[in-house]
Parts: sequence; C-alpha cells; structure tokens
Amino acid sequence: MKKLLFGACMLTVLSACNQDNSTNPGENTIDESISAGLVQRGCASEEIRQEALKKNPELQQKFAALEINTEKFANDLKVGKVLADGTVEIPVVVNVVYKTTAENVSDARIAEQIAVLNADYSGTNSDVSKIPAEFQSVSSGDTKVKFRLVNTVRKSTTKTSWSTNDDMKKASKGGIDATNPTNYLNIWIVGKMTSQGRTILGYATFPESAGLWNDGVVIGAPYFGKTGASSPFNLGRTATHEVGHYLNLRHIWGDANCGNDQVSDTPTQTTANYGKPSYPLYNTCSGVQRSVMFMNYMDYVDDAAMFMFSSGQKTRMQSVVASSGARSGLRVY
Repeated sequence: MKKLLFGACMLTVLSACNQDNSTNPGENTIDESISAGLVQRGCASEEIRQEALKKNPELQQKFAALEINTEKFANDLKVGKVLADGTVEIPVVVNVVYKTTAENVSDARIAEQIAVLNADYSGTNSDVSKIPAEFQSVSSGDTKVKFRLVNTVRKSTTKTSWSTNDDMKKASKGGIDATNPTNYLNIWIVGKMTSQGRTILGYATFPESAGLWNDGVVIGAPYFGKTGASSPFNLGRTATHEVGHYLNLRHIWGDANCGNDQVSDTPTQTTANYGKPSYPLYNTCSGVQRSVMFMNYMDYVDDAAMFMFSSGQKTRMQSVVASSGARSGLRVY
C-alpha cells in the first residue's frame, strides 16, 4: 500500500539578496545565475523522520500504531458503515450451510433478502401504505439503519436437520465460524431447523452478545428471501424480524400475557398473533380495550401481514448502533 507522508517541505531555492544604488531601499533582487538552475522541489521530511525513528523506540511504536489505525479506518470506509446522512450501514456476512441444492440459496436470493431488509428498515417497503391511520403517527419511517452484503461463505454438509444449539456457527460441528462478529452482522442459512419438535423459522442473539463467537442471526432456508421461499413466509420478513432482535427489539407482546416490550408506542397485547388478522383487532389489557399493532414486524403474523416498526422501536435500535451503543463496532466513528 502506498503510504502518503505529509510534512513541512522546504524549497531548495538559495536566493541571494542584495541592494545597489539602482534599487529603492528594501527592494530585493534574485541572482539570475543561481535561480536559473533551481527548478526542482526537495523535501527532507522523510529522511528526518527515519533518522528519528532509528533513535527512539517509543516513537517507533507510535508510528506503527498510527499506520495500523490509518489502514483500519480506510478499510472501514470501504465497507461504508456510516453514510453521509448519519445512517448506520451494517456490513453483512451470509453463511450458507447446505445439504441440498434448494438449501444452497443463490446469490440472487441473498441480494433479494438484503433489499427487503433495506426497504423494511427505511420505511420504503411497498406495503407501508397499509399502516392503519391509528398507527401512522407512530410509524418509524426511516430507522436510519441499512445493510450491505460484504461476503458470502458457503459450506456443504451431510447434516439434515439443525437445532437452536448454535452448531451451525461452529466449523468443528459442520457449520461456519462467524466472521468478526464485533464488526459484522453474521447471518447463517441452514436447511430444516427444529426445537422441541416444532419448526423454527429463525432465531437471533440480542446486543448483550455483541462480539461473542455465536453473535448473529440464523434463518431456515425455506424462509429466507422471496424467490423460492415457502408461503406464507416468503416475503423476507423472517430476516426483518430476527434482525430486529439483533438490534434489541423484543416481541411486541413482551413474551407474556399483556407483557412489556419496553416500547411505549406499541399497544399492550395479550399474546402473539398469527396468520393474517383484520384491523382492528381488539385486545383487553389492564381493563383497556384497543386494537393491537399486529402488523408490527415483531409480531408472529404472516409475512404479508407485517409491514411496520414504531418510533419507539426505532429509538431502541438507534441506541444500540450509536457510538456509545452495544453494537458500536458496526459503525465508523
């Protein structure tokens, strides 16, 4: 890598100044015989620096640290983790662990899933117009979180089924080790996934796991992306939901009867919703009856029935990716 070293440069211009009776006092003239040969610039900064480094070990350490930090910053900018408008652009590594051709999802399908994430998290999804008037005022709009695919890792396996024990995240267990989970969102795609006899669409780690070996999101191949995915989970919203957990969002019902999802602008609801409910869908919690926000990405409805985050959820996500947040490693300061 070419290193550009900046210093205070001096011109090798040796000028002879004189005065004679034909000039006004204070007026300088240059000896033309000298200046005519001085047309090249010279700079002694690097020579001086190298001499100083030879003599001072502490200075050598500072020099090495400076170059390492400069190279790291340049690489971070290439990834594009923070955009000009302050949007945090999360770099994504997709790890595909497959046995069959169907499980080895294509590059096109991966790109399709990233596009869904970007639409859903920016509030530009095509079905955003379906948000009921009651909830439009608390809709998140653009969450200022984007996603950029930086690498895809593939690995063939003889394993026919996976569980939620994180084996797909271990090369020693036939999976794929995470790529630097402090600085990258790792998404693992596997075939069939079950837990306690039931099919699991996906699962994620929360921000308290930031940087740990198992940090990231796992999604079953039939529910990843759109083309070729299994209905009614074929619009890429499983990833939207699981990445929500990765960014510190809880299930909207708080995983308890009339539970607390730690977000004030999502109505309290009795439990999860499924299928494609019709608005309004009334629940009663603490003696208050009102329609719930079943169309929130953090409920359990079908892909076609979920199409919004709330402003409060946006705040929680932003706090996680802020410079002081648990997932600050995903951004450039």
